[in-house]
Amino acid sequence: GRVHEAINLFEDVLTDQVRVLGNDHPDTLTARHNLAYTYRVAGRVHEAINLFEDVLTDQVRVLGNDHRGTLATQHNLAQVYRAAGQIDEAVSLFEDVLTIQLRVLGADHPLTLAAREALDLARRGQDAAP
Repeated sequence: GRVHEAINLFEDVLTDQVRVLGNDHPDTLTARHNLAYTYRVAGRVHEAINLFEDVLTDQVRVLGNDHRGTLATQHNLAQVYRAAGQIDEAVSLFEDVLTIQLRVLGADHPLTLAAREALDLARRGQDAAP
């Protein structure tokens, strides 16, 4: 319904957070992730991909590969890759997420199970691609 309003609000919040907290503060990274997710919901797939990629680079540098925020961004970026038809990129990223979640969270954790299911769906898309 009001996704465009949400985008405007997220952009305003992000501007303030960067100014006050800096680009690398965990709250700013979360705000950037949320804006990218909202871009995806609005159908602005390429903007979502670009922002998710930038956020992921910064999260890996600031928070590390095993941080839940980093994993969430990887998972959501892989979902957007899949939606954009970039199946190989989606599969590769889902494999990375699943490997880390198996090690960090265990095989039965709900996030690990969701990553496994997402990887299976992406692989089916890979098999169906011409």
